[in-house]
Amino acid sequence: MLKHILLIGTGGFIGSVARYYISRLNLFWGLLSIPFGTLLVNVLGCFIIGFLTGISDKSNLMSLEFRLFLMVGFCGGFTTFSSFANENLMLLHSGEILSIVLYTALSVVLGFLAVYLGYALSNLL
Repeated sequence: MLKHILLIGTGGFIGSVARYYISRLNLFWGLLSIPFGTLLVNVLGCFIIGFLTGISDKSNLMSLEFRLFLMVGFCGGFTTFSSFANENLMLLHSGEILSIVLYTALSVVLGFLAVYLGYALSNLL
């Protein structure tokens, strides 16, 4: 168990540092005020976790430890958006279209609402 935690933590550290450097592109590139670096991180993370999930589903090339390091650790530290997208893919494979729509809508709306409320609360302090 400790080995798994260390693998996830190490992968998360590497993913978080990579996210930091790639998201710094926000300082240099702007397209209609879209945070390009963050968009790039989210799309890359989704591609990476999709590729790794595909490999894991089709073969035994990746051990449990390697999956934990890359998919939970690295991808989780890099962007949780990749986990969100991968969970939607799993729902799609199960034919749960209504769940995809509900999960996506709730995640976006409640996430934005939570950011707004957190920000508003900070202004009361």
